[in-house]
Amino acid sequence: MIVLGIDPGLATVGYGVIENQNQAVSVVDYGAIITSKDENTAVRLAMIDEAVCKLIEKFKPDAVAIEELFFNTNVTTGIKVAMARGVLLAAVVKSCSQLFEYTPLQVKQAMVGYGRADKKQVQEMVRIILKLKSIPRPDDAADALAIALTHIQSGRLAETFRV
Repeated sequence: MIVLGIDPGLATVGYGVIENQNQAVSVVDYGAIITSKDENTAVRLAMIDEAVCKLIEKFKPDAVAIEELFFNTNVTTGIKVAMARGVLLAAVVKSCSQLFEYTPLQVKQAMVGYGRADKKQVQEMVRIILKLKSIPRPDDAADALAIALTHIQSGRLAETFRV
């Protein structure tokens, strides 16, 4: 089973692709979709749509896991991230019928066992679980891998992929 994890954003969309075979997880790929702040928002959204569709076409994930939106200070940034997340959701639904959403609290709980864990703790657990030499960069890619791992560890696979 291949899971694509996505950490939504407008400037940076993190992605992580994980394969789960016989209870063993391994990294297939990770990185980020970067858009320039010099472009207008509509162009940036189109760039995100095109890039995520290419990722889905390339890796053919069995499931896509995306982080739910959380923001509490900058409403303007939150609105733009919400627009990017909407584009991501639409692109995924068109290409992959298995879409799952996780809150930041759920990701932290799955990775560290504590819902208030800090970002560094989550990233270190991603490194350990995936047997990586260093924490994936950029941070958004590490977050996306954590989201994919959360889906694998959630048990929702059994609910969704019954034979």
